[in-house]
Amino acid sequence: MTSSNAPSPTPHGHGEDIYAMFVGTIHLAVGLVLLRAAGLATGGVAGVALVLSYATGWPVGLLYALISAPLMAITLRSMSWRFLIKTAVVTLGLFAMTALAPMGIDIARVSDPVAAVVGGSVIGMGALALARHGAATGGSGALVLWLYRTRGWNAGRTQLIIDGTVLLFAASRLDAVRMAWSLLGVAATAGILWAWHRPGRYTGY
Repeated sequence: MTSSNAPSPTPHGHGEDIYAMFVGTIHLAVGLVLLRAAGLATGGVAGVALVLSYATGWPVGLLYALISAPLMAITLRSMSWRFLIKTAVVTLGLFAMTALAPMGIDIARVSDPVAAVVGGSVIGMGALALARHGAATGGSGALVLWLYRTRGWNAGRTQLIIDGTVLLFAASRLDAVRMAWSLLGVAATAGILWAWHRPGRYTGY
């Protein structure tokens, strides 16, 4: 039961939003770099972008941006322009960070379990930071938040369903072992959202 004397939620300031978007995008970029270094996939737009990157050699960030655009358009009528602009900035930021990552990060080796658990968890924390400040991780993230806000659907559960569908697509490029580790990574990402992104769990916005 919520106390009637409980303080009202304090809105995040513009500076806090900008900082959260920056940090959240860093988390997404680092997670994708780890997964790509191990040859694993993940869910959502990021998973599709990774698989297409393996197949074509195109930068994962570029593919992520190209795929996100039409999916974000689906939520155009139901989500605010502020949300869509923030998400577009995150998408472009992720494109830039993943493109620049090879200049600052050189991963000689990362084991599959480490890439799955750490990469998946880092992506989940990035998505959580963005959601708390009115942004999403891209096309699928926008869709998940739209369903959360308009239907009250649990964000982690919805993301897990989408991610499972994407991993079926990834199965065309990955062997059984990498698919198993990729599933663990998806569970790590969804677990973060499932635990901490629920209606009534967070009092700020």
